[in-house]
Amino acid sequence: MGIFDFVKDAGERLFGGKEARAEAKQDSEEALINQVKQMGLKVDDLSIDFNDGVALIKGSAASQEEREKVVLLVGNTKGVGQVDDQMTVRMQTAEALLYTVESGDTLSKIAREQYGSAGKYMAIFDANKPMLKDPNKIYPGQVLRIPPLK
Repeated sequence: MGIFDFVKDAGERLFGGKEARAEAKQDSEEALINQVKQMGLKVDDLSIDFNDGVALIKGSAASQEEREKVVLLVGNTKGVGQVDDQMTVRMQTAEALLYTVESGDTLSKIAREQYGSAGKYMAIFDANKPMLKDPNKIYPGQVLRIPPLK
């Protein structure tokens, strides 16, 4: 997919501000890999190299959706400013649009803008599970998947 920019100071905090130390770097990489595994996202031979706010992700994802979710999960972590996605995909499908949440956005508002109907907000919510747990809890700077409607 390539390189993606994220808001470095937005997102869930997984690690402290000591990224310069070697053990902190390794701890950060392990925390990101564990986060991917805890969300149930499956990537064979997953590796994440984290350096200066850039996460380089390698591995083989089962689907394009799985790949996008891993990129977003890692990128929406506080301290990550860029994701360099070098994963491969075993089952290629259409890519989703990636949307950065702005102040005042709701899933309904985004659905109205992207799909023409606020009532289709659950398509966006479902496309971002398990990272989203509540359709009312999104934040500015967060990046979401907006899949094509089926």
